[in-house]
Amino acid sequence: GGAVGDDVVNVQQNHALMYEVMDIDGSRAVTTWQVHGADVVMAHAPVPERKWLAKADGVITNQPNVPLVMRFADCVPILYHDPVQQAIGMAHAGWRGTVQGMAQEMVVAMQEAYGSKPQDIVAVIGPSISQVHFQVGEEVVSAIQERYGTDEALIVRDANDGTAYVDLWEANKRDLQMVGVEQIEIMGLCTYAHTEQFYSHRAEKGRTGRFGVVITL
Repeated sequence: GGAVGDDVVNVQQNHALMYEVMDIDGSRAVTTWQVHGADVVMAHAPVPERKWLAKADGVITNQPNVPLVMRFADCVPILYHDPVQQAIGMAHAGWRGTVQGMAQEMVVAMQEAYGSKPQDIVAVIGPSISQVHFQVGEEVVSAIQERYGTDEALIVRDANDGTAYVDLWEANKRDLQMVGVEQIEIMGLCTYAHTEQFYSHRAEKGRTGRFGVVITL
C-alpha cells in the first residue's frame, strides 16, 4: 500500500511481482480508496492518470482483463464470483464495514448491475483477524449487537476480565446468507496468528504493510 510509510519503489515492485505471479496485466488493474464504509463502485476499466476509482470499499465488474485489487492487514477480504453472469467483486470489511452491511451491499450491487442471482454467487471470506485475537471495546460490541442481536457466538467474553471478542467471519457469513448466498467459503486463515504469511495491523501494533488481494475474469 502507498499509505503505510513504505518506499514507493518497493511498493511498485511488489505490485509488479504480484501481477507477474498471476500472469495478469497490471496496467489494467483497478482499485479504490478504502475508507471503512459500505459503498460499492462498478469498474469498466482503469481511470487514466489516477490510481483509484473512488472512495469505496467494494468494487464489481463483468469486464475481462480488469483485475480488482485491494489491500488488507486484518480486515476481512470478501471475494465474489457469479459464473452464470460472468461477474466478480471484492469487498473490504473491517468491523465498521461489516456492521454497515458491506457483504450484502455487494450482492445487491451485482444483482442490480448484472442480474446476478444470489444462489449463483460464490463468496469467499479471506485471510483476516480471527475471533480469538479480535478483542474489542464496548463501542464495537454495541454496533454488533444492534445489527445482529445478542448472539453469544458472535461476541465471546473473557471469563476473567469480561473483555469482548468478535467473530467477523461469522458476521459476514450471516449477512451473505440473509440475502440468499448459499455458496460461502471461509478460509479460516488468521492474519494475527500468521504474520509470517500475512500482515497484521493488530499483531504488529500498527507498524506493518498490507497484503494485496486480486481477482480477475
